[in-house]
Amino acid sequence: MSTAAATPKADTGSKMKLPPVATLGPLIALLIAVVFFSTQSDRFLSVQNFSLILQQVMVVGTIAIGQTLIILTAGIDLSCGMVMSLGGIVMTKLAVASGMNEYLAILCGILACMAFGLVNGLLVTRIKLPPFIVTLGTMNIAFAITQLYSGAQTITDLPPAMTFFGNTISLGGAALNYGTIFMIVLYIFMWWGLRDTQPGRHVYAVGNNPEATRLTGIATDKVLLMVYVTAGLFYGIASLLSVARTGVGDPNAGQTENLDAITAVVLGGTSLFGGRGIILGTLLGAVIVGVFRNGLTLMGVASVYQVLITGVLVILAVATDQLSRKGAR
Repeated sequence: MSTAAATPKADTGSKMKLPPVATLGPLIALLIAVVFFSTQSDRFLSVQNFSLILQQVMVVGTIAIGQTLIILTAGIDLSCGMVMSLGGIVMTKLAVASGMNEYLAILCGILACMAFGLVNGLLVTRIKLPPFIVTLGTMNIAFAITQLYSGAQTITDLPPAMTFFGNTISLGGAALNYGTIFMIVLYIFMWWGLRDTQPGRHVYAVGNNPEATRLTGIATDKVLLMVYVTAGLFYGIASLLSVARTGVGDPNAGQTENLDAITAVVLGGTSLFGGRGIILGTLLGAVIVGVFRNGLTLMGVASVYQVLITGVLVILAVATDQLSRKGAR
């Protein structure tokens, strides 16, 4: 059987097995959350507040693109937040402390994130270590390197290119920054790539049944390696967006973004067991997280309870995924 013939079948199967709840669930959950919080606060249901929510989720939303690719292959990446933080420190310190050209410094920061993706991918594909263990280790390594390289100091006085995506424009009375628009463009591009290109179909096939995919002639290890490196690319982009939003290089950034990104992916309907999910669902999942945190803040709920509710949402989403898998058998 040829590779070209087998790949669409694996992809079609993953789409046909996708339960309606995984497609409509995130949108329904978002609508319910919006209706609820609009009854709790007069300030919630406003164009300005929704633009603020989008600005708040642009970093996690971009990280979640890379996390989605990995979870689609039945993996997980705990290092994404720390790798993102490292990328931000590398680009800002090279530009400010070393006087490097700002665009070259940005490239170096992104490449640093991709290098971590490459290391993760090689450990998973060549040594066959579990992704959970690999990325748990690289998470701590990235954190240590970030603290050592930055001297645990925040980097300020950034060049204009690093803060560009933090600039805002007015659209329909809403103030959107360029980073939010760029994040949405990235989602549209990845939606097309996963749906209509051969590499995208290979990602679904590997997550759905890696052994069957290997037997059709697809180099599953190369697919996995590509996924981890590509995820690193998105973490690097997220590091630039984080720097642009805050206006500084913060060595303490990224400490909760890994769990927030995983939450967004799971709430968006992507299965933790691999092979099922829609990238646009991840965008909805990221917005759901942002809506809950924004709404709870407007209600005066303490941040510790916001974390508690987010944890409950993740458990419910995973339980729904597990039940849908049993129902599809």
